[in-house]
Amino acid sequence: MNALLNSPSPFAAEWMLDPNIIFLNHGSFGACPKAILKRQQELRNQMESEPLRFMEQEYPVLLNESRQRLARFVGAKSEHLVFVRSVTQAVNSVLRSYPFEDGDEILTTDHEYNACANVARFIADHPNDPSKTARKVHFVAANVPYPIQSPDNVFEALMAKVNDQTRLVLIDHVTSPSGFLQPIERIIVEMNRRGIDTLIDGSHSVGMIPLDLEKLNATFFTSNCHKWLCTPKGSAFLWVRNDWAERIYPSTISHGYNWSVPDNPKLHDLFDWPGTDDFTPWLCVGDTILFLENLLDDRSGKLEKLAQHNHDLIIAARRLLCQRLDSEPVCPESMLTSLAAIALPDEKEPPRLKFFHAASALHPIHVRLLEEFKIEVPVFNWTAYPKLTLRIAAQLYNDLSQYEKLADALDIIFRVH
Repeated sequence: MNALLNSPSPFAAEWMLDPNIIFLNHGSFGACPKAILKRQQELRNQMESEPLRFMEQEYPVLLNESRQRLARFVGAKSEHLVFVRSVTQAVNSVLRSYPFEDGDEILTTDHEYNACANVARFIADHPNDPSKTARKVHFVAANVPYPIQSPDNVFEALMAKVNDQTRLVLIDHVTSPSGFLQPIERIIVEMNRRGIDTLIDGSHSVGMIPLDLEKLNATFFTSNCHKWLCTPKGSAFLWVRNDWAERIYPSTISHGYNWSVPDNPKLHDLFDWPGTDDFTPWLCVGDTILFLENLLDDRSGKLEKLAQHNHDLIIAARRLLCQRLDSEPVCPESMLTSLAAIALPDEKEPPRLKFFHAASALHPIHVRLLEEFKIEVPVFNWTAYPKLTLRIAAQLYNDLSQYEKLADALDIIFRVH
C-alpha cells in the first residue's frame, strides 16, 4: 500500500475546506482548490472591468482554449464537445430533443441517479412532442442486484429488458448511491450492434477514470467537471457523436438557433451562448487540468496519478470500515473507483429525515456524524428502508486516518443505537 495514504495528506492545504470537518463526501458536489478559485475571481474581475468586451470578444477565445484542453484530456474532438452547467442539464438537452416515436422505450437501471432518471420519466409522462403529435414513450428500469457480485450482473439485467422497442439506453458510468463502476464499454458495443443509442451519465467520470470518448463511441456522453476534476461548481460537458451533432439542442434555445459563427460547428453555436451568465466555471476547466498535472507532476495526459491515488485510498478505506463494522462488501474491488458504499446495520424504525429542499433529505445518522463527530459523509436508505448505506469518497485531500475516525464514530453510534 502507498505509504502516503497512512499520513496526513500533503495536498490538503491546496483546498479551503474547513479544517475542523473531516470531509469524506467529495462525490456529491466536489471541492475546488484555492488556486482555481483565485483564477476564477481573476476572470470575474476581468469580466466586470469591461463586460461588453469580455462577453463579446474575450469569452469566446477563453472558452475555446478551455474546451480544447478538456477535449485532449478526455480523448475527444473539440467540435464534438460543449460545456453545460451539469450532467442533469445535459441529459435534459439530449432526451428532450431526441426524436422518440410512439412505442419507443428508454431503458435505464434502478441505480440511475434520480434527477437524470426523472428526465426519462418526464418524457414518458408527457406524450406530446413539439409538433403536438401524440406519441407514448415508455420508461423501463432494469433491476440491478445490490449487493452485486460481478459487472456481468449489470449487463445481464440490462439485456433482459432490451427488446425491439428499446430506442435509447441511459446508464451511469459510476452509480451515485451504490458507487459501482458499470461495464459501459461492453454495453455500448452491444447497443451499437443492435442499433440502440446510448447516453452515458458519466457524472463522476472525468478526473476519476481515464477517458477516450472517440474510442468509446457512445452516442452521447456527459460528465461533471466540478466533481473529480475539482473545477468550480457549474462546469460540465456534453459529448455528441458526429452523426448526431446537428440534431441535439440545448435546454435553453438562444441566438445560436439561427445565427452562426463562420467555421463554427453548429453544436458550438447552439450551446456556447445560452444567455447572459457567469461562464467562469467553464473557463477554469482547462486551467484546473493544468493545475492538477503540475500538482502531481503527472504528464500522462489522463492524470493517472490522481485516479490511482484515489482508487488506492478508497480500497484501503473500504477494507478498514468493512472490517471494523463486520460488514460484507457490497461489490467486488474491481468495481470500485473513488467511491464506495458500505452496508450499515438495518434500521429498526423509519428515520425522521431532515429536509432542506427537494434534493436534500439528511438521515439522522448523517446529521449526528456531522454535528457530534465533525464528519461529513452521506448516510441514506438504499435500496429502501430498513436497509442503510454509507457512501465514502476519496480525494487528494483525504488520508486513511480520517476513515479510522469515521469507524470510531460509527462504533459509538451503533453500539448505543
